[in-house]
Amino acid sequence: MGIDFSQLPYRRGVGLCLFNADGLVLVAERRDKANSWQMPQGGVNPAEDTAVAALREMKEEVGTDNARIVAKHPDMLRYEFPDWLQQRRVHADGAGGVVFRGKYRGQEQEWYALVFQGQDSDIDLSGIHDPETAKNGPEFVSWKWVPLAEAPTLIVPFKKPVYDAMAAGFAPIEAAIKRGDVLPAWNK
Repeated sequence: MGIDFSQLPYRRGVGLCLFNADGLVLVAERRDKANSWQMPQGGVNPAEDTAVAALREMKEEVGTDNARIVAKHPDMLRYEFPDWLQQRRVHADGAGGVVFRGKYRGQEQEWYALVFQGQDSDIDLSGIHDPETAKNGPEFVSWKWVPLAEAPTLIVPFKKPVYDAMAAGFAPIEAAIKRGDVLPAWNK
């Protein structure tokens, strides 16, 4: 008899929609699945403020936290891990494994919009700032700036509804950046 994944909790996390000065957003290609792109995201430590977690995850995954938060999506966005990912087992060589060791049914994320204040050369996918890199390797192999509306088309299908909601929620920020508006700092 298998695990009833629908009874498991969601993993608490953050997602980062990082805009550059041209109103484009950063997406990175996952190391473990070619042509699978996503925005930086990650888990929230116990008692960690999610805004702090967002900047920490940005530093861990793309090597810089040189950005300022300008908005938080009004809704908690969540997705469930598909059965094929939940049921994947560890191979003899140690590869594979059940996602998050079967502890979660999916992820529940608070999404933040940030404006990048650095240079493209600041982006470093080596994972040097990520404690998981020594064990798992860096999460991403390449990155690029894309229009916000393109991000949901690049994501794995099970995350697409989250990306659609995030893109709709942050579209006014993209428009403001493209108009040259100065965005105020985000207030909790």
